[in-house]
Amino acid sequence: QVQLVESGGGLVQAGGSLRLSCAASGRTFSPYRMAWFRRAPGKEREFVCAISWSSGRTYCADSVKGRFTISGTNAQSTISLQMNNLKPEDTAVYSCAAQIAPTALTTDTTTYMYWGQGTQVTVSS
Repeated sequence: QVQLVESGGGLVQAGGSLRLSCAASGRTFSPYRMAWFRRAPGKEREFVCAISWSSGRTYCADSVKGRFTISGTNAQSTISLQMNNLKPEDTAVYSCAAQIAPTALTTDTTTYMYWGQGTQVTVSS
């Protein structure tokens, strides 16, 4: 069984920065892609950023482009999310997720097999 554990959330003022991390534990696995999603209160879960291990390519939602950067280490199946210039609308529970099977569906939550419990990010105005 694979567990994904996030860390690094917290409270920050608007304009500040936070760095989230996600580490995999349990049995060895080779994800095709890992990603960050977030869910704000009263809203559906939305895609934030993803990294594909086969190509090394990263992709982020328009709402965070230029502010958030995803990075990771395939060997350890760990990813990080550097979040700069945070805004109150970035407040949400951030979760990491892993795809196993190759797919072009980067932002589709149903294609991700493993999920972490999430870490709270709160941005005050």
